[in-house]
Amino acid sequence: MEQAAGVIGLGIVGGAMARNLREAGWKVLGFDTNPARRAEAAASGIAIAEDAVALAREVPLLLTSLPRPGSLHDTASALAAAGLPPQLLVETSTFTLSDKQAAAELLAGAGHRMLDCPLSGTGAQAVNRDLVVYASGDSAAITGLAPFFAGFARAVHDLGEFGNGTRMKFVANLLVAIHNVASAEAMVLARKAGLDLAQVVELVQDGAGSSRVFELRAPMMAANSYSPPSMRISMWQKDMAVIGEFAASLGCPVPLFSATQPYYAAAMAHGLGGEDTAAVCAVLERLAGIRHEG
Repeated sequence: MEQAAGVIGLGIVGGAMARNLREAGWKVLGFDTNPARRAEAAASGIAIAEDAVALAREVPLLLTSLPRPGSLHDTASALAAAGLPPQLLVETSTFTLSDKQAAAELLAGAGHRMLDCPLSGTGAQAVNRDLVVYASGDSAAITGLAPFFAGFARAVHDLGEFGNGTRMKFVANLLVAIHNVASAEAMVLARKAGLDLAQVVELVQDGAGSSRVFELRAPMMAANSYSPPSMRISMWQKDMAVIGEFAASLGCPVPLFSATQPYYAAAMAHGLGGEDTAAVCAVLERLAGIRHEG
């Protein structure tokens, strides 16, 4: 029997996961409040539902990939009030623990289950099924979803109690924030030094100073081209705020993470909010007196 799932939120990552699940043999139903996202998904063969509740009436397994905590709350509220049979919802967004827990409680009150399953990976990695799932919650449900996760990710890890997936995502994204600015700093130094930037990318990747973030974003920095974005700076600001708040709530100093924040803020001020987070390189280039033609 054909396996079926619904994807709520068809943005850069959600849309890629929906397409990959379909290619892996799943029947996929999707919904997004953005008409352009719906049209894009429909063009790639994803059946589109009228809304989240209509989607949930058709499939017992749901995945959410949402841009704002308010979107998760609205979705959970609508599903909880719809009188649906028991649903399993895999929540992949990056929100605060309290936002996730509130949604889980809303759903549980209506007999549904929610797993906290944030993702490690960019939009580009999502396209290539190069995501890692930090799953937490019901371990039996996580184990049973192995074929589902395999449809859009290369690995899934069970981190135990609900919320540990989000805690792990905060740790991982803290490093992403730092590695991204560090990569930009290195590329600006290389440009000022007159080195061949394509060769710099190749040699750093072959040495001890590389990182997955460098491998993904240094080529964009070398080309001075930050579109199409795999993570927009405007969206990344939400993640930065959530991580900062989490660290502060634990009384944990994060000096290097804090040091990166002004550069992302400056990128926003320079009108780069719609560009990939690699565009922090453009901020550092301006500080270094580097100007590009055009």
